[in-house]
Amino acid sequence: IDNGFANTSACDSAITFLDGELGILRYRGIPIEELAEKSNFLETSFLLIHGRLPAQDELEKFEREIKANYRLPQKMDRIFDVLPKATHPMAILSAVTSALSGAYADELDPANPDFVQKNIYRLMGHFPTIAASAFRSARGESVPDPRNEIDYCANFMHLMFSDRKNKDVPKEVVEALHLLLILHADHEQNCSTSTVRLVGSSAANLYSSVSAGVQALWGPLHGGANQAVMEMLEEIHRAGGNVNKAVADAKDKNSSFRLMGFGHRVYKNFDPRAAIIKKACDKVLAKLGIQDPLLDIAKRLEEAALKDSYFVEKKLYPNVDFYSGIIYSALKIPVNMFTVMFALGRLPG
Repeated sequence: IDNGFANTSACDSAITFLDGELGILRYRGIPIEELAEKSNFLETSFLLIHGRLPAQDELEKFEREIKANYRLPQKMDRIFDVLPKATHPMAILSAVTSALSGAYADELDPANPDFVQKNIYRLMGHFPTIAASAFRSARGESVPDPRNEIDYCANFMHLMFSDRKNKDVPKEVVEALHLLLILHADHEQNCSTSTVRLVGSSAANLYSSVSAGVQALWGPLHGGANQAVMEMLEEIHRAGGNVNKAVADAKDKNSSFRLMGFGHRVYKNFDPRAAIIKKACDKVLAKLGIQDPLLDIAKRLEEAALKDSYFVEKKLYPNVDFYSGIIYSALKIPVNMFTVMFALGRLPG
């Protein structure tokens, strides 16, 4: 018995390397810090999928093919109308992703490299539209037409929030979204990636495999961790906003309170993604002039925990989930969409 496959290697991988002791994360040999500084999400996606950074013409083709698939196949939008309004966005994302296998039934063979490439373009293009449609349909709204003249992340924010006046999203917001998706794009043999590989090993089509991965990502012990952070902040807020009490309760073995977003199963010192996203978090909050009691609690909680010897000695530092939830909240993305955002980032991985 090897609980959690902690000592079992399922494959050799050249995609992601991480060293939890030293806080190192690399995609295809490139440090995550370098990609965060110099690349956008689609360039990073190309790197993960093809094993190298693209030449300019390759990147332009990659982006062009993805943009050509922003619109969902004919009649697919009806799915959003028939699902109950209370359906979680992750359930919608998984269901519609699986249903795409019907729209492309003649091009599903995973052994055909041309079909696989087409389906990669389709999934990368359709995912933002499915996500925005899940968000909009719950509000009785339709998704606006995509804008091909702007980049991938700017278009997603347009699909989510545009009032059809085509107002441009602040560049700081777009940059932060690129950064978040890059940091979530891959993370070795995690639960959802392993699920996609397991389903795919039966020669299932790419849509069914990715749909299963979405379901695996949904859980609070995986992709739902940043949602748990915001729920914790809401709990502290309802209790009066006393962060020192929250820190004390987190250390009390007799208390049921858990401090979410601190520490990481893999990273024993610090999460390298957290240091990157914290800078973006501060930048976005400053740009948007956000006044939100939950965000104020988050900042005070971080400060209190980092000064506490218990957390310092146990190396329980804020992780990427702590900061990503704060940014998503600042961008007005609702809590039940946080895991969908994670799925959007994890898709290329």
